Amino acid sequence: MRTLKTLFIIIVLGSFSLTAQNSDTKKADKQFSKFQFVKAAESYNDLIEDGKGNEYIYNQLAESYFNMFNTVEAEKWYAKTLETSDKPETIYRYAEMLKANGKYEESNTQMKRFASMRPSDDRAIAFNENPNYLPQLLEQGKKFNVQNAPFNSEQSDFGGTEKNGILYITSARNESRKNYGWNNEPFLDIYSLQKRTDGSYSDATLMSKDINTKYHEGLVSFSPNGETMYFSRESFFEKDFEKDSISKVKYSQLYLFKATTLKDQWDTIESLAINSENYSVKNPSVNADGKTLYFASDMPGGFGKFDLYKAPINADGTLGSPENLGQKVNTEGQEMFPFISSNNTLYFSSNGHLGLGGMDVFYTEEIDGKMAPIRNIGIPVNSNGDDFAFSINEETEEGYVSSNREGGKGSDDVYLIKKLQPLCDVLVNALVLDDSTRQPIAGATVSLFDEQGNKITSKTTDAEGKAKFIVECSTSSDLEVTMTDYNSKKVNVKTERNEEMDVTISLDPIEDIIVADKIELEPIYFDFDKSNITAQAAFELDKLVQIMKKYPEMVINASSHTDNRGSDAYNRRLSQRRATSTQQYVISKGIDEKRIQAIGRGEDNPKIECGTNCTEEEHQLNRRSEFLIISGGPQSN
Repeated sequence: MRTLKTLFIIIVLGSFSLTAQNSDTKKADKQFSKFQFVKAAESYNDLIEDGKGNEYIYNQLAESYFNMFNTVEAEKWYAKTLETSDKPETIYRYAEMLKANGKYEESNTQMKRFASMRPSDDRAIAFNENPNYLPQLLEQGKKFNVQNAPFNSEQSDFGGTEKNGILYITSARNESRKNYGWNNEPFLDIYSLQKRTDGSYSDATLMSKDINTKYHEGLVSFSPNGETMYFSRESFFEKDFEKDSISKVKYSQLYLFKATTLKDQWDTIESLAINSENYSVKNPSVNADGKTLYFASDMPGGFGKFDLYKAPINADGTLGSPENLGQKVNTEGQEMFPFISSNNTLYFSSNGHLGLGGMDVFYTEEIDGKMAPIRNIGIPVNSNGDDFAFSINEETEEGYVSSNREGGKGSDDVYLIKKLQPLCDVLVNALVLDDSTRQPIAGATVSLFDEQGNKITSKTTDAEGKAKFIVECSTSSDLEVTMTDYNSKKVNVKTERNEEMDVTISLDPIEDIIVADKIELEPIYFDFDKSNITAQAAFELDKLVQIMKKYPEMVINASSHTDNRGSDAYNRRLSQRRATSTQQYVISKGIDEKRIQAIGRGEDNPKIECGTNCTEEEHQLNRRSEFLIISGGPQSN
């Protein structure tokens, strides 16, 4: 839905000015500026049929369809715009529409183009770090069952907040309301439904006129005792709006209000002090102890169009100063619809983090004052469309998500969700020690790698030698530890369904890899008939680089061996290529080429004398590299 959900986003309407380009577009531009996207699209199409199409009109038409989430037409007209334009944000939106239409390879092509133009953009950085994220998202296990809710209408329905057996949703089903030009649906109101013990729902009941006005009302959240309700409403109610000097269109903001109960009626409705005529505040979510309010806002100082914030709820019900949740959560795109669950997991929707198209649901949590890595909740909660307003009861493992995906009853529908598998994370406490003294090592670099060998993140140990990571349950990861003057180490971590696990990693002095006149590394193996440096080989060779930097006079002879498959001459050439690859890797790390010799020894001097009856394991042991100190070792000093 780019519908009223997006009204509650108040998005930036494209990269072009909203002022009329010329007299021909005046009518269409005015409709566009009033958020009357259905009519605007018709008017821009009429201009194109009259032969007056140009880059501006094509883009405005694409933006109109984008805001209505007509992904097919938006894709078509963004493509037409980009025939004569190379604006990065247009390219990004084109990539989003391609992705929403399931054209993943084409979307990636456009994302690469966008990333090359804006390499410092958060969205570009995330894409460059993991350009193959889409198959990973699509292949991961489905952790939820998702079903269309029986109470959806043919209009827009979204949200899903339960309190004391009552479900609250936001809907455009009130036909007595005036239609809103964005999508020709009625203005939004808040409805309540009784949730019966058998899991069925009563008919939706319109909340009182004290809560619902002739303007838009949005999502709700409650204090733990249910006596205070927070909700969004247009600032027109407060007579706060801006008027465009050219189009004369009035623009509202979104404000947060709170209401308290009095004899089963909502009373004492107040506008919160954090509201401002200069920006919007919306999507409230109160945490389990009632002491913190999470919300979305485009207030100045954020990282993107809308960011997520939190503010303390004081004992007297007032709010403290808002705090931005930081750049790990917030991107240059839009983050909205926060939901803080009873176990302090933060769920939210974003189009800035890597997703399946439109807005996706993500989750994270705060550990030691810092946000854990952001994770996509995956399919089927997420789809090619907009997926938002996620909420869940962590005890019953049931909840709601809203979406405009295909197959719904209306433009936006509420979906019932049931967790099938835990969204399980393990807190891994890594402790790095000196193996001899058993004292903690501060300042060591600890890197986390996934099962495919992709680096997820790196951290530096604190004064106590500790670094903490959030790792998904039932996975196999590697922790790689490096520190000046110490031998690097890599350990495998297999997480079960625990809440926390401790991993101690002891480092030896780097000199321990020197044995007599050799540098003894873990075996550096090559794949059969290959000479390229693998990730495992690079890890070991970095130890060689470290010891050579510590002893700047050290000169090394690097020799490479093959197994006995293939002719002597071929194996000699292959081993020379492997030795040269090893040499070149070390030189690339800043070691003078005069300090390392490369010699290929073919199948001479096998480690395992197995003749023609070698096992695959024995062949691999024979495919190795060895490092002899010619001069300049510690014993020379």
